[in-house]
Amino acid sequence: MPDRTHIRAARQTDAPSLGRGLVELAEQAAAGTPQSCGATATAVLAEERSVAADADRTTVATHPDLPPLVSVQMSAWEGPIISALDSGRPEGADDLLHDDRWPRYRARALDVGIRSSAALPFVYDGLTVTVSVYGLRPGPLRKVAQGTTGPLGDLATENMARERLYRAALVEVDQLATALRSRPVVDQACGIVMYVLGCDPDQAFDLLRRFSQQTNRKLAELAGTVVRTRGRGLERNLIEFGRSAAPGPGRPASGQDRDLPG
Repeated sequence: MPDRTHIRAARQTDAPSLGRGLVELAEQAAAGTPQSCGATATAVLAEERSVAADADRTTVATHPDLPPLVSVQMSAWEGPIISALDSGRPEGADDLLHDDRWPRYRARALDVGIRSSAALPFVYDGLTVTVSVYGLRPGPLRKVAQGTTGPLGDLATENMARERLYRAALVEVDQLATALRSRPVVDQACGIVMYVLGCDPDQAFDLLRRFSQQTNRKLAELAGTVVRTRGRGLERNLIEFGRSAAPGPGRPASGQDRDLPG
């Protein structure tokens, strides 16, 4: 591995809401642990903890040789990161040459010249962040890293978790706003379908919903088309679909479902 003066942050997984904070955290962990040659920071959501290699995790590193050390731990579910996740405490190895607790991680680390490493876990509101530091020489990195990175990791994890929840809330608000904007159009489309088919409001909405699913179109988009054309040109399709469509879940077929007018 090259000298620390040449390190550069590199993202393994693109996740803007987490990546920016993780990059800063990894860089500061490396800078605050003089005995280290680099650092990684990994974020895992609570629901992803049990799926190991398939987890949609976000990992950043201060050197391109380091992300594979995270990947091998996640895929083999062994190593300082996994032990830290399980125990909730900092974990590490002072000399991997003589520490055989994690054989796959040990082999990969020694292959790139890493002799010592430590992982620190931080948890806040469903988000778990682990910060790992790596050394080219044997030595106790755990206490040094904990002293310099501990308070910063707690604060950074809390901020990233809050930002993630904020972004999720914005998406939900946007979805609700879109639904509210499309509701009048859907209501108008239901009225047109009721006129064309002679059905009630529930049947009209159910038919539009199933027609949008069958044609792989959004309900609001389909409703907009019905309203723009006033149903002209769609009468035949609506009538044929109304006759062939099965009744909605939990709703018994009515007389109009069984014999929609043509």
